[in-house]
Amino acid sequence: MTDTTRLRLDVSYDGGDFSGWAAQPGRRTVAGVLTEALGRLFGPEAPLGLTVAGRTDAGVHASGQVCHIELPTAEWEARRDTLLRRLAALMPPDARVKAVRPVPPTFDARFSATFRRYEYRVADTVYGPEPLRRHDTLGWVRPLDLTRLHEAAAGLVGLHDFAAYCKRKEHATTVRAITRLEWRRDPDGVAVATVQADAFCQAMVRSLVGAMLTVGDGRRDPGWPAKLLSLRERSSEVTVAPAHGLTLVEVGYPDEAEYASRAEATRRLRA
Repeated sequence: MTDTTRLRLDVSYDGGDFSGWAAQPGRRTVAGVLTEALGRLFGPEAPLGLTVAGRTDAGVHASGQVCHIELPTAEWEARRDTLLRRLAALMPPDARVKAVRPVPPTFDARFSATFRRYEYRVADTVYGPEPLRRHDTLGWVRPLDLTRLHEAAAGLVGLHDFAAYCKRKEHATTVRAITRLEWRRDPDGVAVATVQADAFCQAMVRSLVGAMLTVGDGRRDPGWPAKLLSLRERSSEVTVAPAHGLTLVEVGYPDEAEYASRAEATRRLRA
């Protein structure tokens, strides 16, 4: 049996020209270009076992994505000092591997994670987003009141069934625990939502943002987003915010000694 080493890869990408993370036939995806680059280094048949913390949707960006792979230890030892530079030469300019490091075999990029944190940027200035930030910032034509946004966010924090905000998948739960949901104004005047949870179901973050924006601009009552939590199916009243304003900024993990127990607990919860 070949001795292998598990590696953690920290990845960032501009999601604008990707059809999401997951590999899809005939489509350009982040996993696709990463696998292609690794294949050119280690051979196209190398069983990498690429596993990601969170499969971002088409158009969504990441500055703090995490994944793991398995490499034959001899291959890793031979390339450990040059792997980042080699990947930089092989990857396209809109996707980067920023760090590679060995981790215990108990580390699982997906199931060992304790949280995922996203940020959503919204420019409500009359002139719209700054041109240099147009690819990661949504332009909103109505002024946003941060006090109303804070009130709307407060009602969504905690453990809830977010069926009203999710694209339901068969045999998958829509119960999630949001531990942080808040808004701020950055020095450039952009309103930024921070959303953190143990995990998210498909389109959940953008649906939450879409609902809160209608509160922030005065069209909905601050308590309305929380009232939708009583629903057990997706709400047709919720507009999903565009993908390009959303960025995965951090994935959290416990101490090394807790990787396995955390992964086991997450698998049990998802089942």
